[in-house]
Amino acid sequence: MSRISLLFCFIVALFVFVVNGSVHEQEVGIYELKKGNFSVKFTNWGATIISLVLPDKTGKLADIALGYDSIKEYMNDTTYFGAIVGRVANRIGGAQFTLKGTHYKLVANEGKNMLHGGPKGFSDVVWKVKTHGKDGQSPCITFIYHSADGEEGFPGNLLVKVTYALTGPYKLSVKMRAKALNKATPVNLAQHTYWNLGGHNSGDILSDDIQIFASHVTPTDKNLIPTGNIVSVKGTPYDFLSPHPIKSKINGLPKGYDINYVLDSNKGDYRMKPAATVHHKKSGRVMELSTNAPGVQFYTGNYIKDLKGKGGYVYQAHAGLCLETQGFPDSVNHPNFPSQIVTPGKTYKHDMLYSFSIKTE
Repeated sequence: MSRISLLFCFIVALFVFVVNGSVHEQEVGIYELKKGNFSVKFTNWGATIISLVLPDKTGKLADIALGYDSIKEYMNDTTYFGAIVGRVANRIGGAQFTLKGTHYKLVANEGKNMLHGGPKGFSDVVWKVKTHGKDGQSPCITFIYHSADGEEGFPGNLLVKVTYALTGPYKLSVKMRAKALNKATPVNLAQHTYWNLGGHNSGDILSDDIQIFASHVTPTDKNLIPTGNIVSVKGTPYDFLSPHPIKSKINGLPKGYDINYVLDSNKGDYRMKPAATVHHKKSGRVMELSTNAPGVQFYTGNYIKDLKGKGGYVYQAHAGLCLETQGFPDSVNHPNFPSQIVTPGKTYKHDMLYSFSIKTE
């Protein structure tokens, strides 16, 4: 049996939880979207992408998303492989903010700060599968989650919906929506797949060419909390306005890339715009990412170490890269950043489009 087929020998799990003293059971399963030789698999644990399989320039199929062989491993994951993260992705300094005169203290999970929604963010909950059309012209799946008032310290009830769809040959659309039901609240969702276009088990991503359509970044302090400044990438290791191998500039950084880019053509109207392009020369695979979000976090998997993944392959630092389109980190504490506050009656809308192709030269 091939390695790719082995990757999908998951066992459906039953997740047991308690609400107001009552025991509830909810199934955690695996769901597929397929269009020809292009397929994506998900689990409703964290509304997570667990695999994305497509051909290289010779027609050989490979899974280009880092991940695990079992649902249990996703439940114990600390890397956020493939998950939707929130209620607020990235970091909130001091795990606190003030909104409309009320101070909110959140649940810290990275020192004194909050990362990706806290110790039990959206990546660590069971989402309900609302619809699932596996095949057809536009295969799609929609996950929904109800986040309760006070969850991880955030105000208000929030209804969240994420739809993944194969919208064309080798195109994956991600549409994230959220409605504040009774109170204003910050919302900043992100899709956290680690990509390796050579295949999840092909080594590091340092030789990949990357272009990021951003002239500025939001610099951070030693704890990766934004300072509030917005600075030019010109003359820095963060300049990928033209394509360059990742390794060509990474030596100027302590561990690698982990910073928010301010996307160009961002006029505040949230139209779709290019965010980044990645090219893996050996396989010929290209990934183009567009979004309506104002920023994108470029992360090179700096803290992965001896992590057993699919098929027993052991991931190390830089085994994959993340391009997390998002609002700016810690925007709740920086009035000069685009607001991520969603009020009742308004809908948070965050769209992404991954377009995969092959370069044969």
